[in-house]
Amino acid sequence: MTDAPITDPKALRALSHPFRWKLLQLLTEEGPRTATQCSEKLGESVASCSYHLNMLAKYGFVEEVEGPGRQKPWKLVRKRQSISPDGLEGEAVLAAEAASMAYLDQEFERTRERLRQREHLPEEWRTSVGTQGTVKFLTAGESAALLDELQAVMDKYDDRRLDESLRPEGARAVRLFLAATVAPE
Repeated sequence: MTDAPITDPKALRALSHPFRWKLLQLLTEEGPRTATQCSEKLGESVASCSYHLNMLAKYGFVEEVEGPGRQKPWKLVRKRQSISPDGLEGEAVLAAEAASMAYLDQEFERTRERLRQREHLPEEWRTSVGTQGTVKFLTAGESAALLDELQAVMDKYDDRRLDESLRPEGARAVRLFLAATVAPE
């Protein structure tokens, strides 16, 4: 699996559809799934799920794997979808911005939905669910170093995402979303 930044405008446009982000998240959290299983979980038609999975496959984000019988589950190919307009020009910049906005729309929708469900979680999980915002006054170098440190903490658990046998009993998918923005001068 590769983490290289996505620079192909067509691949970036493929990520500008919010439902495709839902499919990627489902495959991230639950592993390989057929279009039928995606349909059941996400409430979309099998035809829609199949279409969007094929679009993601066309640009190398997912691929089919052999399943039992005629089943063809889809799995992630890329560990991370790295999107940035840095170093891009013209159409590619616009496609990167569209993909980023679709990602953010889907991320905020998921966060709102999971926060609404917090009261239904067992008590031991409720303390782990919430949002936090803060402002720190940093130099560009300090900001980059802080983000690297936070990424290293999150990377510590990456192997569990890909290998279910490494997950301790009681482990659940916990979504962490980190955003860093800089105030204008």
